[in-house]
Amino acid sequence: MSRTYISADDRFSQFYRKLRYELKNAGVQIVDSPANSSAVFSILTDKTDQRILSVSARNVPREFEVFYTVFYSVESGNNTIMPPQSLTRTRDYTYDETLVLGKAREEELLREAIVDDLVQVILKQLSSL
Repeated sequence: MSRTYISADDRFSQFYRKLRYELKNAGVQIVDSPANSSAVFSILTDKTDQRILSVSARNVPREFEVFYTVFYSVESGNNTIMPPQSLTRTRDYTYDETLVLGKAREEELLREAIVDDLVQVILKQLSSL
């Protein structure tokens, strides 16, 4: 995987940017074409969202769960190094409508932490190949 091409529909997602950054830091050369690569890391699905976990007696959301899911595979030439697999990480946080700006920042920080976790798990998987 010394010369890797990252195939993704969204090259601006948090996951794509963090994976690219960490692979470069690990000494992997990221190339712009699959023809010039020794391996292709395919991000098949990259999605994040949130859902309500609990509501108050007045039906106001009180707790949310933030999740991030990636579905990916790695191929080298005609060989599948890592078959398609899915990873999902979640975090939850309490919500207070009087602290909207702070809670929006908290959600953003949780997403960043989730992406960091996902990338670290994938890097460990790749290092064991």
